[in-house]
Amino acid sequence: MSIDSSLSTAPRVLVAGEINADLICQGYQEFPALGKEVLVDDFAMTLGSASAICAAGLARLGNTTAFVSKVGADLWADYCVDFLERLGVDVSRVQKCPELKTGITISISNKDRALVTYLGAITALSEGDIPDAMLQEFQHLHVSSFFLQEGLRPGLPKLFARATALGLTTSLDTGYDPAEQWGPDLRDVLALTDIFLPNEVELAAVGGYSDPLKSLEALQNGRTLTAAKLGASGTAALIDGKLVSIPPISVKPVDTTGAGDSFNAGFLHAWLRKMPIETCLRVGAFTGGKSTEAMGGTGGQPDAASVDAWLSAGVAG
Repeated sequence: MSIDSSLSTAPRVLVAGEINADLICQGYQEFPALGKEVLVDDFAMTLGSASAICAAGLARLGNTTAFVSKVGADLWADYCVDFLERLGVDVSRVQKCPELKTGITISISNKDRALVTYLGAITALSEGDIPDAMLQEFQHLHVSSFFLQEGLRPGLPKLFARATALGLTTSLDTGYDPAEQWGPDLRDVLALTDIFLPNEVELAAVGGYSDPLKSLEALQNGRTLTAAKLGASGTAALIDGKLVSIPPISVKPVDTTGAGDSFNAGFLHAWLRKMPIETCLRVGAFTGGKSTEAMGGTGGQPDAASVDAWLSAGVAG
């Protein structure tokens, strides 16, 4: 089995989201506490933000991918926008605004990670910044970081409704809610979402149950397919009312930053090509797993040839 990833059939994807740099401190012996200093084994500065990492993964897989965002007119913005462009993402719709500061995330990473984020321009993008004329150029709209994108969040139901009316499909990864309120407005957005991509914490919070199956059942609304990222338990979705689980691939992780966003890219890459949902889960598990083998969210992202080779080996074996 392989996925047709040729440029002639590449879906046109618009990612509406945030851009920030990641400063990654990797390999601590103990987590830092107030008043103490700890040493780490490695450090990297790289492209951050859930939306940008997903866009990079989609482009790496051969999808025609564009990004709409607002950033500051500063060195961090130059670094991130240039980084995205080098990875093949169309950044012509990214606005550099002198009155804003580009966001920064400090990632303290080992087997798991903790994040400290300055939002800055992350909150600036709004629904009005994405007119119908822009949407009409694409086939799919993806949004990440629902809770961090405070400017986009109130208008997201309207944006997804406009996208749907124009024939686009939609996908959403909420990310974690720093306020831990998991607001009821999310349900309004999910009613207009084709693909929902939560991790295990988000699935439990939004679905209302610690049992993934119960949360997946609770989130069924007649439209939205929920593809859940369950960490060491792999990934799962309800297909025709039955739970389908895919185990994680075997990797030696270096850094887990952006693994869920790389899963999103792989899942959407297959889904947009109308592959079976089980295959989409497998591709997401592969792209998410492989992304952990290098520092940063984009360094380990696989290309389409790697995905096809892995699928073919799996079918053959």
